[in-house]
Amino acid sequence: MANHKSSIKRIRQTEKRKLHNRYYAKTARNAVRKLRATSDKTVATEMLPKIASMLDKLAKRNIIHKNKASNLKSKLTIFVNKLA
Repeated sequence: MANHKSSIKRIRQTEKRKLHNRYYAKTARNAVRKLRATSDKTVATEMLPKIASMLDKLAKRNIIHKNKASNLKSKLTIFVNKLA
C-alpha cells in the first residue's frame, strides 16, 4: 500500500480516470459493433459520421491510439460503401 498522501491521491485519481476511460471506450466499441451488424445502407450512412467523431475524440484524449481510430474509420467506411 502507498505510504505518501500524494501517492494515495494519485491512486484514487487513476482509478476514477480508468473507469471514465473504460466507459467511453466500451461505448465506442458497442457503437462499432452495432454499425457492423446493420444491413441497411441508409441507417449505416447516418451512423458513420457519429461513430467516426466518437473515435476521433477517443484518439484525441489518448483513450485509444490514433492509428487504431484511423483503421476502424477506414474499415467502417469500406463496409458502409459495400452495402447495397
